[in-house]
Amino acid sequence: MKWNGWGDPAAAKPLSPGIRSLLHQALGIDGDSVAEPDLDQVRLRPSALPPADRNSLGAIVGAGHIAVEDRARLLRAGGKSTLDLLRRKDFGVQDAPDAVLLPADEDQIAKVLAYCADHSIAIVPFGGGTSVVGGLDPLRGDFKAVVSLDLRRLDRLHHLDEISWEAELGAGVTGPDAERLLAARGFSLGHFPQSFRFATLGGFAATRSSGQDSAGYGRFNDMVRGLRAVTPVGILDAGRAPESAAGPDLRQLLIGSEGVFGVITRVRLRVHPVPEVTRYEAWSFPDFSTGADALRAVVQTGTGPTVLRLSDEAETGVNLATTESIGEQQITGGCLAITAFEGTEAHVASRHAETRELLEALGGTSLGEGPARAWEHGRFDAPYLRDALLSAGALCETLETATNWSNVAAVKAAVTDALTNALADSGTPALVMCHISHVYPTGASLYFTVVAAQRGNPIEQWRAAKAAASDAMVRSGATITHHHAVGADHRPWMRDEVGDLGVSVLRAVKTALDPTGILNPGKLIP
Repeated sequence: MKWNGWGDPAAAKPLSPGIRSLLHQALGIDGDSVAEPDLDQVRLRPSALPPADRNSLGAIVGAGHIAVEDRARLLRAGGKSTLDLLRRKDFGVQDAPDAVLLPADEDQIAKVLAYCADHSIAIVPFGGGTSVVGGLDPLRGDFKAVVSLDLRRLDRLHHLDEISWEAELGAGVTGPDAERLLAARGFSLGHFPQSFRFATLGGFAATRSSGQDSAGYGRFNDMVRGLRAVTPVGILDAGRAPESAAGPDLRQLLIGSEGVFGVITRVRLRVHPVPEVTRYEAWSFPDFSTGADALRAVVQTGTGPTVLRLSDEAETGVNLATTESIGEQQITGGCLAITAFEGTEAHVASRHAETRELLEALGGTSLGEGPARAWEHGRFDAPYLRDALLSAGALCETLETATNWSNVAAVKAAVTDALTNALADSGTPALVMCHISHVYPTGASLYFTVVAAQRGNPIEQWRAAKAAASDAMVRSGATITHHHAVGADHRPWMRDEVGDLGVSVLRAVKTALDPTGILNPGKLIP
């Protein structure tokens, strides 16, 4: 991935005239390029890893699989949040891990963990590098050094059970490679978060990821049948059968653990045959409330779309859901909803017909398949737009939460007001957009996109806005994060999320599995 932006540098796109006009008219942004360093101008804090430790760790993973040069360290210096990317624009000294290790297997990982525990070296597990909550910050804490443990070599399909529809894959397998490996045998995983092209299966598990097809296939944690993790005190292998009453489910200690308890090495997953057909349909609703009620009816009735999402009036008005047309003539007034259905021809037809009848009865107007296909075509590309906006002097970021259906309107209003007021205090109006990204019988996820003008110190400007939004989530009874994980950024709100006793439980697990605290310090646990 690009060292100071999202994804493939060749896929970056300039701002369209429509977007530039929107920035100028709504936010007063003239679009002049913000100064930022070239790669050869970046200054990293020198590696603190002593030569003796470097040699010893190199002997474990192989001399060709340890790197201390600046370029390798810079590529693992953080994730891809707006804060991460703003830090990459700093002409001052930047933090980075002191070395990068690329182990080949569990045995090497176990030896690396043992060595680092004995020699006071912190470890940050690294998958695709797509964290947007500070989950990859190279925090040393009280340790003498911190290393990045890149798991890309754990990239195999270990086993596919075509009868049980289960596959075991290495934690370093990326989303596209998982689909490629499974498709060769006629199967698919169906997990498509926006980070799909770069993130890894281990990262999906470690962050409790949710993909855009979650209405049909569930969240990633719903797909996990079992997983293995190497900890400083041994290997934890959780999950033996489809379901079990053998005590608490130990898989849940690792799913969402963000590398603080152990290094996930293998994930056993529920898969399904590659769908025979996919059918798309977009809908317009007169307002967000009507559309949300319709989505609730669909999921509570159980008609079974694979994709089900709803943009609010602001997001619909700028065509954010259809990334090729942002800022151009809007598709529809009101609110845009997207549906898609996958499966056999007969099953897709029946589910689509039942959903269509329900949406029409609840105020929806069909827009045909065009807008839904446009969304599907560009659904992984929005982060490239953020890169261009940041370079043009705009502040752009996303955040998400989830709450019960009865609380959706209140949470949406509270978070929108918090963001708008906080950014106004920094001297800029804000464009706050929202969509329902994931649905459940009892509630939904709200995904916010915020655009404002950079004012003063944009890092502190966004920190204040994000803190205000996070406080609003807590006060309104929503979760601090639905699918972006906790990392360092959400950690201050974890005590509100799980309570004092919950924090004690997490700390007890940490002590049992990582007694010296070397794994991803400063993340998840207050």
